[in-house]
Amino acid sequence: MSRTKDMTAGSPARLIVYFAVPLILANLGQQLYMIVDAIIVGKGVGVEALASVGAADWAYWLVLWIIQGLAQGFAIPVSQAFGGNDRIQIRKTAAQIVQLCLVIGIVLTVVFLIAANPLLHILQTPEDVFAGTSAYLITMYGGILVVMAYNIASSVLRALGDGKTPLIAIAVAAVTNILLDLLFVLVFHWGIVGAAVATVAAQFLAFVYCLLVLRKIEIMQIQKEDWKPDFKLISRLCRLGFPLALQMVMIAIGGMVLQSAINRQGFLFIAGFTATNKIYGLLESSAISLGYALTTYVAQNYGAGFFDRIRKGMKISLIISIILSVCISVIMILGGSFLLRLFIDSSSPDAPGVLQISRHYLFILSCFLSTLYLLHIFRNVLQGLGDTLAPFLSGVMEFAARVTVALVFVRFWGREALFFAEPGAWILAMLLLIVMCIKRIKALPI
Repeated sequence: MSRTKDMTAGSPARLIVYFAVPLILANLGQQLYMIVDAIIVGKGVGVEALASVGAADWAYWLVLWIIQGLAQGFAIPVSQAFGGNDRIQIRKTAAQIVQLCLVIGIVLTVVFLIAANPLLHILQTPEDVFAGTSAYLITMYGGILVVMAYNIASSVLRALGDGKTPLIAIAVAAVTNILLDLLFVLVFHWGIVGAAVATVAAQFLAFVYCLLVLRKIEIMQIQKEDWKPDFKLISRLCRLGFPLALQMVMIAIGGMVLQSAINRQGFLFIAGFTATNKIYGLLESSAISLGYALTTYVAQNYGAGFFDRIRKGMKISLIISIILSVCISVIMILGGSFLLRLFIDSSSPDAPGVLQISRHYLFILSCFLSTLYLLHIFRNVLQGLGDTLAPFLSGVMEFAARVTVALVFVRFWGREALFFAEPGAWILAMLLLIVMCIKRIKALPI
């Protein structure tokens, strides 16, 4: 039975929630198995190993977010064609995406493997964690093609209205990742490299499951003629995917400048930030999932020409996002300390200092969380409409905020300023997106 979902008919609220819930669970599953990595590394190897993983965060997120930006952009024409019931265009688009991503994936792998160590030097990674960070990052970069394959497959499935397959894929990957973590890190004693290998292997299994499901969907039965290069379609894919990837690059570069400022504070500060950043994924996962659901909903209805449904979907998503973010903030403020302790070896003499830093950072992020959720709503509405310029400009705003904090504010307020870099980036980006989204929505036909 096909899991595809036509979102051009029925209650907007029910459709968006129905589609978002499996994606939220899938993202939570993905975040949880990444958290398990950090827990096993932090408790099984030590605080310095946790700091090594943390020092690699922004350098890895750079390539991961490029891939996710490309995947989101490339999937927009698939969703619009599905809404317009154009099966030939769906197949052709999918075939062009596969070929384009294979080339891009190979290029990214070569470039980032070469750039790994120079990038860590630019980030001023402390010498006492440099070797571990380098080994972890190179291993993760070696799996770029796997990560790209999974993200493209899951993005195409979401474009077709399938939110269940990514959930099942991540569930399988999560179990595999945890078991391999325990085996590689605690039994084989491969350290943080073992955690990286486990993560890549888990992503590969998630991709294989998504691929098997895609092959069973009738409208995805790609024909021989679909593989013929269509440069007009490739150009459209690039116009949609590259700005979103560039947006992610801007965000990541700003984050790396910020990371360099964090790295100068020593490995205890890095470890504290790392513990909170692992939970950060849990904070944001519902926003990302709701955004994915909204992009698919908007793109399908845009392809079908149902513009009033787009307005209704946006309104209900704003309400849902505010409710979700407030609930999550309350939970984190009240119970976040318990989660943070999972990452830190309590027997370490450094544990109290690391916990204090991470707890303070988590409280600040929780207070501003609604801003992040609204940002995702406005950004994903624009992406569903095929507007990738506004999201790119929002990435520029995030870049500017993080760089300003790292290079300017930290000189006046000290390291306390670093705790407010993320909220500042969210606020600037959200303000820009609100203006551009409202303008675009008003321009749609009645």
